[in-house]
Amino acid sequence: MCAGCFTHLLADARIRDETATCPNCRVEISRSLATRNLAVEKAVSELPAECQFCGQKYPRNSLDRHEVELCEERPVRCQYNVLGCGWRGPHHDVSSHEQQCQQPTHTGAQVFSHLQRQSETAEEASKTFNQIMSVLSFEKITFNDLQLKPYRTDEFIHKLFYETSRFSALGYQWVIKARLNDNQKDPHLTCNRFITYQLIVKSKPSNPMMVHFMILRGPFGDMRVDPHICQFEFTENGTESPFFALPLPDSAECNKLLAARIIDFRLMMGMVTK
Repeated sequence: MCAGCFTHLLADARIRDETATCPNCRVEISRSLATRNLAVEKAVSELPAECQFCGQKYPRNSLDRHEVELCEERPVRCQYNVLGCGWRGPHHDVSSHEQQCQQPTHTGAQVFSHLQRQSETAEEASKTFNQIMSVLSFEKITFNDLQLKPYRTDEFIHKLFYETSRFSALGYQWVIKARLNDNQKDPHLTCNRFITYQLIVKSKPSNPMMVHFMILRGPFGDMRVDPHICQFEFTENGTESPFFALPLPDSAECNKLLAARIIDFRLMMGMVTK
C-alpha cells in the first residue's frame, strides 16, 4: 500500500471514529502496527511505469527525473512568460516558438499590465513578510508549542473536532479549537478537506486587547503550513475569535494531519500594550 493511500485510510477512520482496516484483508492497521517492507519497496521501484507525457515506460525510481528533466513531451513555458507570453507546450517545441515569439518586441506599454500583475503578487508576498516582522517587534510576544487532540461532539451524529489544553500567554489563559470542513455533515464523503481554527481566551480581559497570532510548524511536528497572520480584538464579551483557515497547501496535507494521533504545532502571539 502506498503512503498516500495509507494516510487516506487513517484519515477516513479518524473522521468516522472507526478503526482503520486494510481494504483487502480487513486486518486492523495503524502507524504503530505498520512497518515498511524495504524489499518490496525496492522491487516495486524497479518495475516499469508509464510517463504521463510521452507514454514510454521507465523504472519507477527514475521516472520522476525523466518527467521533470528529460522528457521531450513535458510541458514547459516560454522564457518570455515574464513579459506576458502565455505559450505552453512540449519541450521539443519551445526553441522554435521562442525564435518566433513576438513578446520581446512589444513596447513597454504593451507588457505593462502583465508586469503590474507580477508586481502585485510580489507585493502580497512582501506584505506577509512585513506583517510577521511587525509582530516580532511588538512589546509583548510569545511562542507556545501546542498539541491539538481529537474529540467528539455530544450530538446524535458525533462530529470530529480538535482542542488544545489550556496554555498561558500574554498574561491570560487560552485554548485553540479546530474543526474539519467547517463542520460539514459528511466530510468523509469528500476528498476536498481543510481545517479551520479559532483562538479562545478563557480568562476574561478587563480591557479590549488586539492580538495577532499565527500557526507555525514548530520543532516537534512536520506540518506544512504557509505563514499567515490573523488578528482579533478580544473583549469581555468577545472571548472567541472567528474561525480562520489553517493555510495548508492541499487536501493531502490535511489527511496527513488527520491520520496522526495528535497535531503538533507552534503558536506565535503578539500584542501591543495600549
